[in-house]
Amino acid sequence: MNMLRIAVVGAGLTGLYTAWRLQERGYEVTIFEARDRIGGRVLTKTLTLKDQSYAFDLGPTWYWPETERLMTTLIERLQLPVLVQATEGTMMLERSPGQVEQHRLPDGQTVLSHRLLKGMGSVTEALAERLNPGTIQLAHRVTAIEATEQVELTMEQMGSRFRQTFDHVIVTLPPRISSHINWHPALPESVHRQLSTTPTWMAGQAKVVVVYDTPFWRQAGRSGFAISWSGVLQEIHDASPPTGPGAVFGFFRLTATERATLGETAVKRQVVEQLTRLFGEEAGHPIAVLYQDWANEPETATKADAEPLTEFPAYRPIRLEGVLQDKVTLLGTESDPAFGGHLEGALQSVERWLTAYMGEDES
Repeated sequence: MNMLRIAVVGAGLTGLYTAWRLQERGYEVTIFEARDRIGGRVLTKTLTLKDQSYAFDLGPTWYWPETERLMTTLIERLQLPVLVQATEGTMMLERSPGQVEQHRLPDGQTVLSHRLLKGMGSVTEALAERLNPGTIQLAHRVTAIEATEQVELTMEQMGSRFRQTFDHVIVTLPPRISSHINWHPALPESVHRQLSTTPTWMAGQAKVVVVYDTPFWRQAGRSGFAISWSGVLQEIHDASPPTGPGAVFGFFRLTATERATLGETAVKRQVVEQLTRLFGEEAGHPIAVLYQDWANEPETATKADAEPLTEFPAYRPIRLEGVLQDKVTLLGTESDPAFGGHLEGALQSVERWLTAYMGEDES
């Protein structure tokens, strides 16, 4: 594939990994990111306690080494310290408010997940550090893509609009966000429909991390894992670092609309109340509550993403047509049939493209 200058739209994991893989092969690559940060849906917050810094993920947390080869290989290559997800002890089941049960899962019932000592943001930071200086252009929103002999991007940056031309463009945004770009020539109705109806994984979700002085639940023989059929959080897991404070994180049972109606303050209060029901009075005294509502992120979610998913989406590649097909590629976790929604899916989409269009074997 004879490409000289390549633009990547989006500095999430897909975009950063794409640029890294291409620059390794000598291509000139520029990444344009609408946000003022890298990472996309990967978001790690650092909390400093007693002069020590601890990382907590408000986006994806896990990968599974037994099944996710590319993520495992990447983390090993980047030499990032790894933690095994804590699962030892009993789980809590909340059937209704006031009805809480303890259960012990049989050994071997779960596939062990791993997380990173410095958070999943350490992956995107490490990739960014390995790119050529000036590769990443933050606060550059791509508003239009026009394909003729080359590909012209129209961008907005700090109130100014400008254009830049490339030999090929790789769009790594969620499909629904990509559907809002002005495409020239216009997308066929079938392609636009596929983009606009492909759910963005976790876009309608929110995540909360509640931090305590210690992981006190472990002293009571509990794992920090809980399932609720009635609380604001549907699923809760231990998020504690190896030493120092304790932490749990949770996914919400509340819809995006319900969270918006309550407001962040009330949502956080109800989270702490639920944790107190599950883990006891000590859970009512956190030292920090970190909250991220992805449904409020315009670079991640659209209005359509506020609708709760009723089943796991059937993700698949989305291919453009005509002159756009030759000049523009769509990549991302929502285009991977096997690992769609996972970080592994983002990497798989890139490697699949490299294999198909550059004749390269997967790394």
